[in-house]
Amino acid sequence: MSYYNPEPKYDHGDQLKVGILLANLGTPDAPTAQALRPYLRQFLSDRRIVEIPRAIWWLILNCIILVIRPKKSAEKYASIWSSEGSPLMVHAKKQALLLRGFLAQKIQSPFTVELGMSYGNPSMASAIERLKAQHCDRILVFPLYPQYAASSTASALDAVWRTLLKTRNVPAIRTIKHYHDHPAYIEALAESVREHWRINGKPNKLVMSFHGVPKFHLMKGDMYHCECHKTGRLLAEALQLSKDEYVVAFQSRFGKQEWLKPYLANILEALGKAKLGRVDVICPGFSSDCLETLEEIAMEGQHIFQSHGGGEYHYIPALNESETWIHAMTTIALENLQGWVSTNWDADAARQASEMTKLRAQSLANNQ
Repeated sequence: MSYYNPEPKYDHGDQLKVGILLANLGTPDAPTAQALRPYLRQFLSDRRIVEIPRAIWWLILNCIILVIRPKKSAEKYASIWSSEGSPLMVHAKKQALLLRGFLAQKIQSPFTVELGMSYGNPSMASAIERLKAQHCDRILVFPLYPQYAASSTASALDAVWRTLLKTRNVPAIRTIKHYHDHPAYIEALAESVREHWRINGKPNKLVMSFHGVPKFHLMKGDMYHCECHKTGRLLAEALQLSKDEYVVAFQSRFGKQEWLKPYLANILEALGKAKLGRVDVICPGFSSDCLETLEEIAMEGQHIFQSHGGGEYHYIPALNESETWIHAMTTIALENLQGWVSTNWDADAARQASEMTKLRAQSLANNQ
């Protein structure tokens, strides 16, 4: 049996394409303990996610976490699951479809867009397989994580490299590392906040909450913490907020070690105890709403704030498939596709060149 994955059928003269691979975290196939178990096993077995000695972590994961957590997580997923399925998957598919349409207005040369997940389905391997089946010899990997972190962006890239290790005909690869300070991304965030405020008025405080990571990641060289704060500062400037009108926080702690601070739960508790009339919370690091934003932030966050005396609580949805965000994705993609795509591609000339290639290949075959 070959070590390498089989290559798709290719004939001389087949039109080559550029592929854009949108990479996201992933989601279970269903809000059930049965579906959560393999998803959590894959997710929590990643060394990028949990940096604990393997033997110790194997025992904790398989003897405790995968016994207890699937049922609890399934209940949380069920609380946010829609009739269309997982919110993250629904939004990610719409983003891919809309990005394809927006790029088609800018690009004449052949290209396609596929969605791949670091964990669960559709896997990164299946996405690359689909791109290669469409004769993509160049692939731009576009992680849907604005701020770089080893546990998110690098994990997605790991999934790409693992697939390519078993690929005989490896396509040219470009990767987008981050866009935490890209003007188009910041404007998309700012417009989502402005639109919410146009409808609901302004809060006493805007809380910008990012996914947390252990503090030792920062101490060992991960730039995530700095990029989150830069996004927060740029968003505040775009909204013309003073320093006392917003705060940057971090959510989703796991385990007993110290994580990036301030913790969102502590911030919401303090604001509640201060009897603040209203807070709005936005999660700039999430391109799509998911379990973390819809359950932990929108539901649990509201409970923490209001149970400690706070007033009105608003969660501002993720960028999802808003027009400004799809425009931003288009801009970021085009900047990274320079030299690979063309706005004046001639379909007739390409077709003629393809026919000539086929004829030359047939001539060579006949002379052998």
